[in-house]
Amino acid sequence: MLPRLNRLFDAGSGRALDVAVDHGFFGERSFIDGIEDMRSVIATLVEAGPDAVQLTLGQARHLQSVPGKHKPALVLRTDVANVYGRPLDSHIFSHHVPHAIEEAVRLDAVAVCVNLMQLPGRPEIREACIRSIVELRREATRYGMPLMIEPLVMQGAEADGYGVDGDIEKIVTLVRQAVELGADLIKADPADRIDEYHRVIQVAGDVPVLVRGGGRVDDRTLVTRTAAVLEQGARGIVYGRNIIQHPRPAAITRALLSVLHDGTTADEALAELEEAAR
Repeated sequence: MLPRLNRLFDAGSGRALDVAVDHGFFGERSFIDGIEDMRSVIATLVEAGPDAVQLTLGQARHLQSVPGKHKPALVLRTDVANVYGRPLDSHIFSHHVPHAIEEAVRLDAVAVCVNLMQLPGRPEIREACIRSIVELRREATRYGMPLMIEPLVMQGAEADGYGVDGDIEKIVTLVRQAVELGADLIKADPADRIDEYHRVIQVAGDVPVLVRGGGRVDDRTLVTRTAAVLEQGARGIVYGRNIIQHPRPAAITRALLSVLHDGTTADEALAELEEAAR
């Protein structure tokens, strides 16, 4: 698995920026705002140069058809669920793609990503996720494919939109379960108290933690939070809508990369972003 992870993490900083563009998989109209034209989106990201792009089975070909050695690595999303609708459907589900690991090998992915969702009052979704993780873990070990587990602590059904529950106690508990289930990588929720995020890193042990972006926020919040979670020990970030729905996705990508890999401060990165807009 190490050869694949070596293609995900930057050789200098040991960190990674993975841009998630797998939102269309979940069947929610608002999720595809800004990514209607996937060829154009991926071309923009390739030029901006993040460490990886997270895509689905149906869209991965757009990245992997790009010629040349210097392009983002592929992280393949393996599961689909209908838990993001408001209101929720009367029947909710989560399923992983059959033969997902074989598909990832054929597509030359560096890792696969699967959810571990905690939805209040719906324990069957967590059970479905665990079943998927156990099956994927078996196949991932067989093929030497790193398994990224995404512990996702969700707000209750009364919440509006794609919100996350930033309770550090819940995040720590679910992250630990992901580690126990055999995660090679963790894609974890941000927390309400970033100064406590070292607890997430601690409970993950030697499993690298990449922090997901959650809902859309302003540039200052995004860049400042990124610098803060890195200080707390995170090995990288997995951002989706905060990049792909940004008015200047290439510019915000480059700003985040400078924080991750060059040690740029949040204020310096924001100044560079503002300068790029002029």
